[in-house]
Amino acid sequence: MGGVACAIADREYMAQALRLAARGRYTTAPNPRVGCVLVVDGTVIGEGWHRRAGGPHAEVDALHNATAAVEGATAYVSLEPCSHQGRTPPCADALIAAGVGRVVVAMEDPNPAVCGNGMARLRGAGIEVSSGLLQEQAEALNRGYISRMKTGMPFVFAKLASSLDGRTAMANGESRWITGPASRSQVQRLRAASCAIVTGVGTVLHDNPSLTVRGDDLGEAYPDDGGIRQPLRVVVDSSLRTPSDARILQQAGETVVVGLPEGGARYSGLADRGTNILTMRAQGERVDLRALLQWLARERACNEVMVESGPTLAGALLQAGLLDELHLFVAPTLLGSSARPLLQLPLDHMGQQQRLKIEDVRCVGEDWWIRATPPEAAESPGIS
Repeated sequence: MGGVACAIADREYMAQALRLAARGRYTTAPNPRVGCVLVVDGTVIGEGWHRRAGGPHAEVDALHNATAAVEGATAYVSLEPCSHQGRTPPCADALIAAGVGRVVVAMEDPNPAVCGNGMARLRGAGIEVSSGLLQEQAEALNRGYISRMKTGMPFVFAKLASSLDGRTAMANGESRWITGPASRSQVQRLRAASCAIVTGVGTVLHDNPSLTVRGDDLGEAYPDDGGIRQPLRVVVDSSLRTPSDARILQQAGETVVVGLPEGGARYSGLADRGTNILTMRAQGERVDLRALLQWLARERACNEVMVESGPTLAGALLQAGLLDELHLFVAPTLLGSSARPLLQLPLDHMGQQQRLKIEDVRCVGEDWWIRATPPEAAESPGIS
């Protein structure tokens, strides 16, 4: 096969490895999403992907599924094979033991425990190794994992829903339903792909949400070895106003209410009722949002954090420069000038406007789904 033909084939096999990796979108956290394809003489002999933390990694899964001898095969892997002993043995060693002749890697693993060591180990065993093929696509698939490993922060995005005139609820708080069922199903998929969902106490008091993942709305099958993974639910509540009978506290999975150490009697009252409470340092008189996100990355290994809240928390995160992305679902309706705004973002003149970079716009049912990147912003006070 000529050089151009080989390059085209390499891209096709790596694209398939990425498609396999994406099958773990909802289940692999806190591990990265990884796929692997084994090829001998132009024939795919094995495919694999990482399903859940603690389970076989993609390379081991592909080796297990191989339908022919692996010796001399080319392995296409969407992330550098691991080189350290974690909950499973090193994948680099598995590929070496299987006798593969070549490994093509989409991207280097940013985990300091790997970070080039996996490829070095393969090369040391005499295996031809190349990297960087479809790297941009591989990085997009694991943006949260990369962020956590490189910066100590999760990838944070806010989901917002509004009318065409930028309103989220009527003045009396009535808000259901602005967007249609197709948008709501897409929101379920965003939740399912997230490690944590963060909301504010105002949303809990006004809407009493569950913020759970409902499998019937996903439209995609989970692996059959554990069912639906419910993301950690986090309520930012500086004054500890969350009612002990709030719906969000009664759901499957875990909910954490985040308050300040000065909570006093309110702290004791919630704790006595079994509420899981985290005390967080203050920024001003409110929870330090940056410290909270760092805690989620460090202590809970959260890769992607989704924010579903009212205008106050979302606006505070945007002003603090803590949002990596906004997902805005816009319904073809008007709620009027007295309705609630999309964000609490006090700006006095045009020079303060927050200009966004539109990354993608698509139709979802009767609504529009806009994905945008916010600008860098200065620190702001915390949130109640």
